[in-house]
Amino acid sequence: MTTETKQQVEEQPQNGAAKFADAAECLKTLAHPVRLRMVQMLLEGRYTVGELAQDCGVPDNVASEHLRLMQRCGFFTSQRDGRRVYYEVAEPHLENLMNCIKSRFLSE
Repeated sequence: MTTETKQQVEEQPQNGAAKFADAAECLKTLAHPVRLRMVQMLLEGRYTVGELAQDCGVPDNVASEHLRLMQRCGFFTSQRDGRRVYYEVAEPHLENLMNCIKSRFLSE
């Protein structure tokens, strides 16, 4: 590590550890195959719980719990349209994370 790099690391704010803890918690939330598939779908458009559940092969209540956890991290928003609730991506950086996952694990 160069002296300049060491200086940059040392200049990080004291609350850096707390921010890394928050980041780790949200990354743990994403670390589930159903949740990653939901992210992939929602990057393409908005969907209801039922549509996401059907595609992922899980019951609606399980899909709702996955969505709730990811929404708590700020990844998604929801909008009511009559009796339906649609979920959409709120965190634009999810696309970068998903591109990394696709290139590492889903490329031929």
